[in-house]
Amino acid sequence: MSRSSGLSAAILAGGQSRRMGEDKALLEVDGRPMIEYVINAAKSVADETIIVATDRPEYEQFECRVVPDRLPKSGSLGGIYTALSEVKHDRCLVLACDMPFVNVKLLQHMIDRSSDYDVLIPSLDAERSDQGVAETLETLHAIYSKSCLPAIQRQLDAGVYKVVGFFTEVNVQKVPQEEVAEIDSQLLSFFNTNTPEEFEWAKQQLASGSAR
Repeated sequence: MSRSSGLSAAILAGGQSRRMGEDKALLEVDGRPMIEYVINAAKSVADETIIVATDRPEYEQFECRVVPDRLPKSGSLGGIYTALSEVKHDRCLVLACDMPFVNVKLLQHMIDRSSDYDVLIPSLDAERSDQGVAETLETLHAIYSKSCLPAIQRQLDAGVYKVVGFFTEVNVQKVPQEEVAEIDSQLLSFFNTNTPEEFEWAKQQLASGSAR
């Protein structure tokens, strides 16, 4: 699949990996560091890919520009702010480092829809109740525009670090689960490895080829 000119990608690798006990991005899944799966997917759709990480010389092996997180104590929001401040293009695909099943076709579908919005983000059904369907917004599998920077800055200045907190100030387009499932029926794109058990499951899936 050809790269999309005018699009950057940023992989956030600044988490502490407390539950994994080590840097999960560098744990090998089917013989390759987990972050490499994400990098390869990003490079296939973007003409610039950076890694946001602090004091991690190990990431230089992946031939991506590594930039330090400007706000390492601000969680994912600080990573997104850093990414948008550093990339050369107006639009930036932001991905977590621990999502080995990223689906390139889904990424391209999102990119094709993103040009008219400040944020384009998958929305998954979390649970159903009498009040309707609660949603989960996949903030680390989304496309953000540099136009979000002022709103993010205001939120950071206020000490509020929830990513979706600035969404009321910008133009957000959600990609519903039904639309995502037409491309990724199992929704594996959003599977991340936060625990040793999830990491072992990912290894088994990739080794068997069932999630390729």
